[in-house]
Amino acid sequence: MTETRYIARPDGLRLAYAHRAGTGPTIVFLPGYMSDMQGTKALALDGWAAATGRAMLRFDYAGCGESEGEFESGTLTGWRDDALFLIDTLIEGPVILVGSSMGGWIMLLAAIDRPDRMAALVGVAAAPDFTDWGFTQDEKIQMLSYGRIEKPSDYGDAPMVATRIFWQSGEANRLLRRKPEIDCPVRLLHGQRDPEVPWNHSTHLAAQLRSDDVQVILIKDGDHRLSRDGDLKVLIATVEGLLETA
Repeated sequence: MTETRYIARPDGLRLAYAHRAGTGPTIVFLPGYMSDMQGTKALALDGWAAATGRAMLRFDYAGCGESEGEFESGTLTGWRDDALFLIDTLIEGPVILVGSSMGGWIMLLAAIDRPDRMAALVGVAAAPDFTDWGFTQDEKIQMLSYGRIEKPSDYGDAPMVATRIFWQSGEANRLLRRKPEIDCPVRLLHGQRDPEVPWNHSTHLAAQLRSDDVQVILIKDGDHRLSRDGDLKVLIATVEGLLETA
């Protein structure tokens, strides 16, 4: 395991990260909503990177995991900017972004902002625009009226909290109403038993992307997390294949 370190953003807030030296392009893992750099997929990739001498960066968005800040102050734009700040500050050369769920949305936004840095993208149940389709109309009204909502979570004891400022930031950054200007290779992994992000969102995203080098990899019995041993082997093989051609 790489040591957790901290780096201060320009506003002074410290972000937690773990940066493994190695050959590039550097793999950058982007966690999902209410997740962090200690998740199963992030650690599996980091272990593989250690065994093969590959460079990798894991980190926590502001207000998440070991980073400073309040989770309910977080926005999609702010977390995208955290990713860009760390890429710009810590990494030289190209990167392969691996984005899980919401991290897949941040992955796409970062790729649009730094096209010259992108060797490839790997989405795992990528969820761009989920502020549009991931909440009911009643939930959206409640967020706008009261500033936040809480929903039971299948992924831990704590409820899933969503805030008005996050929802508004997401709506301002919706991508699929246009053709995202992304030209690098893209791989989209998705479980067909995903109850959170329907798998056809990945096929729709693949059709929308400007790049011609896009593949969708469907795992018929896969859930949202795609964290079983077999799922992790598919993820690692996908990243390895992209590194070999980068």
